Amino acid sequence: MAPRNPTAPPDPSPGAPRVDRTVFGVSALLALAFVGWGLWRTDLLGEVSSAALAWLITNGGWAFVLVASALVVFALWLAASRYGRIPLGADGERPEFKTVSWVAMMFSAGMGIGLMFYGVSEPLAHFSAPPPGTVPPNSDAAVETAMATSLFHWTLHPWAIYAVVGLAIAYSSFRRGRSQLISSVFAPLLGVRKSQGPLGKLIDVLAIFATLFGSAASLGLGTLQIGSGLRASGWLPDSPGVGLLVAVIALLTAAFVASAVSGVAKGIQWLSNTNMVLAAVLAVFLLAVGPTVFILGLVPSSIGSYFRDVAEMTARTGATGGDAMHEWLSSWTIFYWAWWISWTPFVGMFIARISRGRTIRQFVCGAVLVPSAVSVIWFAIFGGTAIDVQRRGAVATGSPEAQLFDVLAHLPWGAVTGVLVMVLVAIFFVSGADAASVVMGTLSQRGSIEPRNSVVIFWGVATGAVAAVMLIVGGGSDNALTGLQNLTIIVAAPFTVVIVALCASLAKDLRSDPLILRSEKGTEVIEAAVRTGDARYNGEFQLQVRSAAPDGSAEEVDESQPVSGFAVDPSTAGASDQESPERTRTS
Repeated sequence: MAPRNPTAPPDPSPGAPRVDRTVFGVSALLALAFVGWGLWRTDLLGEVSSAALAWLITNGGWAFVLVASALVVFALWLAASRYGRIPLGADGERPEFKTVSWVAMMFSAGMGIGLMFYGVSEPLAHFSAPPPGTVPPNSDAAVETAMATSLFHWTLHPWAIYAVVGLAIAYSSFRRGRSQLISSVFAPLLGVRKSQGPLGKLIDVLAIFATLFGSAASLGLGTLQIGSGLRASGWLPDSPGVGLLVAVIALLTAAFVASAVSGVAKGIQWLSNTNMVLAAVLAVFLLAVGPTVFILGLVPSSIGSYFRDVAEMTARTGATGGDAMHEWLSSWTIFYWAWWISWTPFVGMFIARISRGRTIRQFVCGAVLVPSAVSVIWFAIFGGTAIDVQRRGAVATGSPEAQLFDVLAHLPWGAVTGVLVMVLVAIFFVSGADAASVVMGTLSQRGSIEPRNSVVIFWGVATGAVAAVMLIVGGGSDNALTGLQNLTIIVAAPFTVVIVALCASLAKDLRSDPLILRSEKGTEVIEAAVRTGDARYNGEFQLQVRSAAPDGSAEEVDESQPVSGFAVDPSTAGASDQESPERTRTS
């Protein structure tokens, strides 16, 4: 994933970072309580989470769907509006990173365990079992629906969610000089005092909890895929059980903790960059040895299908379709929106850190369009290859985490690429957990950019423990994915409310931006001057800009230079019943 600290703006707290005892204490106690509950009464936790999920999908599923689509509109509106030219930093401040490097790091943030897990399984799932009430399975129309649905879940919607939160953090921190806390973004809406009080601390606790469960869900997905890879490689005779999955989680968590305490930040960054290269190599390999022409044709076809069906996909809720649609939405669309929302504190803070000096328009376009383009290409290659193999009747109907290995087994060098996938997934987690835990540490220590190692390690271990409990609640390899999805949706629900309020706070903050105020004042002065000149000279006038001395005397006009015929003092412009500003008639 992302490098741990790509850029370090001034730490808001001088000296050694201080732990916010309230935020860290409450978050840590809740995390430990969840782990303890899961280990002590796994069955009860499973029953409670299932009941809570059923209630949430029935009564609040519409909110996830509505909020996700509203955030897309909000992000695009910000980019296209007058606010788009506001810089994320001081006026005239240049971007900290070159555009190529910025785009590369944005690509890094867009890649991860999720694309490795769902790149094959999601298009294949929608091809074999399209959304209820759409098209026949395994048909040509199902190919278009499968790709359009996959892009719906992985392109504009998720990255608009990330962009809005990242933009709010970047603007609040770099433009307004506040600390890099989610609660600091709410200062315009709540006031500085309340944003730093109990309500602000609650917001930061919810952000930590959302990040914790979002990261744990990614770790769980990666663990399931590594377990399937071990079986596909012949290293395991049967499907991995709960014990082996927990052991994989423990190993990956230990690798992350070792990297954190050893201070090998450059090594993690090197691993992250290497992972990007390996992922690109894997994609190019599949493009070369797979159905190349079919994949290339799938790119424009998928984009067209997406825009054709986006209104219908956006409007899907449990109000129509009965139990089948309820179940489908909870497994796919609502799970994705909840997952993306749970990741917004981490990804939002990362893309905010690397975007100092960019304008809002550049930020939104880069944060939404670049990763979306990557997702289109990724799903066309991996999904297209899987669908082609499936249409030839070669893919076994295995679990989602095993389908990538099933596809690779029908291509040249399947054993080698299978091992490469496991390595990619492992490194994605080790490097990604480092960055996610730093974000949780930042939120725990009053916005410190370099939180203490002990705090970072605690959140890393907590992520592993929560992932293990989520898999245990899911019942191991058979229903583990369901357990991950259910708990992610439940935990993300409160933070959805936070994001809606964040949008209101950001909009209020932007309205009082100095650049916007200067623009409004300039427009007001010019309009007043034009009205005055038009009224007094019947439209035959020009505007003149001249300096005025502190005592009020006007600067002499150089008659040898062409001058305009109407000098405006902003303090008197627009006063219709007072002495008008100094003016010179045109000849």
